[in-house]
Amino acid sequence: MHNPIFDSREFRQTLGCFPTGVTIITCLTATGEQVGMTASSFNSVSLDPPLVLWSIDKRALSLQAFTQAKHYAIHVLAGHQQDLSNQFARQGADKFSGVSVTEGIAGVPLLTEYCARFQCQTEHQYEGGDHIILVGRVLDFKATEYNPLLFHRGRYALLEEAALA
Repeated sequence: MHNPIFDSREFRQTLGCFPTGVTIITCLTATGEQVGMTASSFNSVSLDPPLVLWSIDKRALSLQAFTQAKHYAIHVLAGHQQDLSNQFARQGADKFSGVSVTEGIAGVPLLTEYCARFQCQTEHQYEGGDHIILVGRVLDFKATEYNPLLFHRGRYALLEEAALA
């Protein structure tokens, strides 16, 4: 039976049962300002063509920068990068302060440390309720040997390798 009262908080907590990776997405504004944010809404879409997606809250201060950017980079964070995740999750701070970056495709700032990195060109944008879903065509990618930083039940978590039976 359908519950006539939809509890948004309970829904969010239930979604938190699904562990996700933690990413930092970066881009440049039209004026060349570096923009970055922490996001856990990253997913693969297609191998051919190579497409990935992520979503941004319509209330995010960086919404316009990302929806207008033609290129961006998605950095899957490594297990030791919790502080960096927190830094890029803060509102209004200079998120790139003390962060080592290089220049990627179209000048997009690239973090020099990560578990995996995808440089993307914006392919599609879709309405998704209170979020905008951005689909990117992967132009370049790289993985490292680091294990990922995870987010589960509202907290950071680390990957624990399953024992083989």
